[in-house]
Amino acid sequence: MAPKAAEKKPVEKKPKAEKKVPASKEGGGGEKKGKKKAKKSVETYKIYIFKVLKQVHPDIGISSKAMSIMNSFINDIFEKLAGESAKLARYNKKPTITSREIQTSVRLVLPGELAKHAVSEGTKAVTKFTSA
Repeated sequence: MAPKAAEKKPVEKKPKAEKKVPASKEGGGGEKKGKKKAKKSVETYKIYIFKVLKQVHPDIGISSKAMSIMNSFINDIFEKLAGESAKLARYNKKPTITSREIQTSVRLVLPGELAKHAVSEGTKAVTKFTSA
C-alpha cells in the first residue's frame, strides 16, 4: 500500500559538504609558499634486518611483506624485553634499566639455546661499546 501524496514529508536538501584540502596545501599555519611539509618519519628495523640477511645469505633477497613481518616480530620482542626489564627494575626498586636487567629479561623471555646466544652477543656488543 503506497502512501498518499499529502502524507509525504518535504525532503530538506542538505548543503553539499565542502571538499577538505589537506593541511599541507592550505596557506595558513605560517608556512611560506613553495615549501612542502616534511613527512613524519617512521622508525623501522628494515635496514638492520637487510644487513643481517646479507651477512648470513648474501645471495638471498626478502619481499616487502616478509620484511614487514620481520619488523613486527622485532618490535614484539623489543616490547616483551622492555616490559620484563621494567618489571625487574621496579621489583628491585631501581630507577634505571641497566644491561643487567636486559640480560635477565633475555634469559626469562627467550627459550634455551636462543637465550644463551643472545646473552653472548649482547655481552660482546656491550664490551665493544665500552672499549670504544
